[in-house]
Amino acid sequence: MEHVPTLARLVARAQASQGSATKTSSSASALVSTLIPAFLLALAFFAAFLIIRKKQQRVYAPRTFLEVLPHDARTPGSAKPGMFAWIKEFRALPDEYVLHHQSMDQYLYLRFMKMITIMCFVGCLITWPILFPINATGGGGQKELDLLSFSNVAKPARYFAHAAVAWVFLGFVLFLITRETIFFINLRQAYLTSPLNASRISSRTVLFTDVPKDYQNEGALRRVYEKVNRVWIASDCKKLQDHVDDRDKVAFKLEKAEIKLIQNANKKRLKAKQPAPSTHNTGNEEAGHTVSEWIDQKKRPSHRTKFLIGKKVDTIHHSREVLPGLIEKTNLEQNLHKMGEKDLIGAVFVEFQTQRAAQIAFQASKKHSPINAVPRAIGIIPEQIVWKNLGMGRKNRKLRGLIATAFITAMILFWTIPVAVVGAISNINYLTDKVPFLSFINSVPPVILGVITGLLPTVALAILVALVPIICRVAAKLAGAVTLQEVEMKTQSWYFAFQVIQVFLITTFSSGAAAVATQIVQQPGSAPTLLANSLPKASNFYISYFIVYGLAVSSKQLFNLIALLMFNIVGRLFDKTPRKMYKRWIGLSGDKWGSSYPKWTNLAVIAISYSCIAPLVLGFATIGLGLIYLVIRYQSFYTKTTTIDTRGQAYGRALQQLTVGVYLAELCLIGLFAISIPKGTISTGPMVMMIIFLVGTVIYHIIMRKTLHALTNALPEELLEKTEQRYDAHRDMEEGLQQQKLGHNGAHPLGLDHSESHTTDGQRTPTNGVTHADDDSRNKTKHAVQTTEPTHKEGSFLTKLFNPNRYKSHGKLQEWMSSSKQHSIPMPRYPEEVARDAYQDPSINSETPTLWIPRDEMGISRQELRDGSKVIPMTDEGAWFNEKGKIMWDHDNLTNAPAYSKEKLINQLL
Repeated sequence: MEHVPTLARLVARAQASQGSATKTSSSASALVSTLIPAFLLALAFFAAFLIIRKKQQRVYAPRTFLEVLPHDARTPGSAKPGMFAWIKEFRALPDEYVLHHQSMDQYLYLRFMKMITIMCFVGCLITWPILFPINATGGGGQKELDLLSFSNVAKPARYFAHAAVAWVFLGFVLFLITRETIFFINLRQAYLTSPLNASRISSRTVLFTDVPKDYQNEGALRRVYEKVNRVWIASDCKKLQDHVDDRDKVAFKLEKAEIKLIQNANKKRLKAKQPAPSTHNTGNEEAGHTVSEWIDQKKRPSHRTKFLIGKKVDTIHHSREVLPGLIEKTNLEQNLHKMGEKDLIGAVFVEFQTQRAAQIAFQASKKHSPINAVPRAIGIIPEQIVWKNLGMGRKNRKLRGLIATAFITAMILFWTIPVAVVGAISNINYLTDKVPFLSFINSVPPVILGVITGLLPTVALAILVALVPIICRVAAKLAGAVTLQEVEMKTQSWYFAFQVIQVFLITTFSSGAAAVATQIVQQPGSAPTLLANSLPKASNFYISYFIVYGLAVSSKQLFNLIALLMFNIVGRLFDKTPRKMYKRWIGLSGDKWGSSYPKWTNLAVIAISYSCIAPLVLGFATIGLGLIYLVIRYQSFYTKTTTIDTRGQAYGRALQQLTVGVYLAELCLIGLFAISIPKGTISTGPMVMMIIFLVGTVIYHIIMRKTLHALTNALPEELLEKTEQRYDAHRDMEEGLQQQKLGHNGAHPLGLDHSESHTTDGQRTPTNGVTHADDDSRNKTKHAVQTTEPTHKEGSFLTKLFNPNRYKSHGKLQEWMSSSKQHSIPMPRYPEEVARDAYQDPSINSETPTLWIPRDEMGISRQELRDGSKVIPMTDEGAWFNEKGKIMWDHDNLTNAPAYSKEKLINQLL
């Protein structure tokens, strides 16, 4: 569930109009009533985190020890005991550690949080010294927090200060967006052209859809494109996938039944307090006698062949009877696909010999494509492909896209009603004057009223908001998205629109409308003015919003209650097989960019929008976002992994979405200045200033997008050409090292051969057989491949902020990437079968699963293995029953567990 405020109080109560004698601001008391419980909750969560962190390492620091993670991907753990020992290592690790040891997406996500925190802090430095005195002495008669907002300024001449400050701060925001976009482009180019990433199969493979029938064969594609290495032509695997699903469903049902049989027998033996019979050299008959001795035939695992009305059968016997036929049908169908005898669906994967050739093919538009096909993706690993959508036709996909967009638009409009109700409930006590049946609210005790107007609306909003990204992802897949990257990017756009419209705009104006409902009824013509005047006061809601996010939500996210419960309660209750236990143990959660970025981007938009109207918001935003940044930093180092690779695209989109905050800030100021013209025509001056700035912003944004947008999606050909030249030099250097280190032999933990590495020209270059763990050899190579560009001395924070061309230029970042031992060596040679089958539909190469059952002292598992292995592969290695009859498994040998998927891990490295 997405995090939204769960303790926010009655914030918009302070939005009474200036003309109401009975309604006065209570913004300070509302702030305190939000701050105290949020602080206490945060303190409790953080204290609990510190106390149990050392004992719950799997929950709070899995990246420090999980064996399934490559050594280079792990985070150093604290060798010292103590509750606070980890803090020293946490502080010492730079943010860039995430880039080199995990992924560019995770690093950019962390950088985004740091960037918007700095943006808000600089905003405080710009706005507070000028606008606080201007607002506080404005003579508007406001009190408490409203004293520091735009609503307290009664003299229009003072609006020039707001307009001038807006020029400076909003100009700084535009500069920051541009600076970060340029940094992103340079980093992306350096990262994707590094030896490690450029040598991946995925970096040289392009997915084409809507391929004409004449070109759905390897020969035709090789005649069209140069430097083609391999071609995978997608076929219709729907029937095969059904066979695979049926086979695996029955197989795992058999596995579960076998474990239940052994476990029940073991429980009966323990209950009878009898020692286990010796199983040394036990034959089939004796072992069978052991099973029947403890388990009555009627007590064996059973199920119905159809829900409720099906025949009741013995699960083990029935599954063994059914599985051979399912396995045979699956193997037959797989062979037909491998021989190319199934229907094709118009999608092909083309692996090129060089990254440059792949990029040229990918960047060609449909109109200029030699085969009139659509280049849909590059750099996508097989696990992130939505295989069922590859065969969707162009017209069908376009129609579905239009329907999905219309549906999401309608959904946002539909969500306006419940969200508006939520905003109105937060100010329901202001409606009692004109709605008689609500008069009983005046007699409700303050505590209960606080729950109704504070807790209830925010919980309702939490539920509403949590459903939106789920719906967006479903809509994106139904619309024909062919990769999970595409799904997340669509979700990010749609969900951000929802966040801004519903969580920000609708909540703000509905809350403001409720606060001045009485005055609007009395003077309908004054509604625009009343609503505009209540807008600055609505900032009090978002002050509480940032408090709750910064304290309660961040500490809750750090404590990670859900994961704690999943491992210590849910897992123990529901994980009844070694396979489930193993998968839960090795699984790492990851952020879904489509729903993670929009909520933080929306907070930044809120801070920008209120920056010159209620500058106090920037201060609370700085603290709130800063605390969230620290939590995300911890999670990036110790608990999170990257599950979906967007190659940084989600970051680039989030940067552009920040401009929405700039536009909203400008429009709000123009509106506030415009309605103040009746007070004095001098308000026209600030309004004209903001109109000029708005026009300038639009022009600047158009130019920036036109100049930089293409570079955020593709790699320049000139850069790729230089990269190939650099790799040629790298290959020559490695050949020299080969002569110096003949005889060195190492084995990659995944079976990848380091004796030869791929380069961008499709050839293999020797790398002395080194492994990723061979730090000495890799360090020698690391220094050998560094560029000749001198290392600049790091400047101050402000110098690096305003002079990024020196400290974060493409050359600097390329040197930075080359100095990383993780990225300075090309990928080792893939096993031939992995490279051959890389982009085939997973169902084509899906193997019959090996069933994993625990070993018991009575020898039942051995007997089941002898009988069951005739039908399907089975093993009882690495799992057993302890003296209490509980299933145990070997936590110290994860990569040799029967459930370990070596192929899956290798495919993630493609």
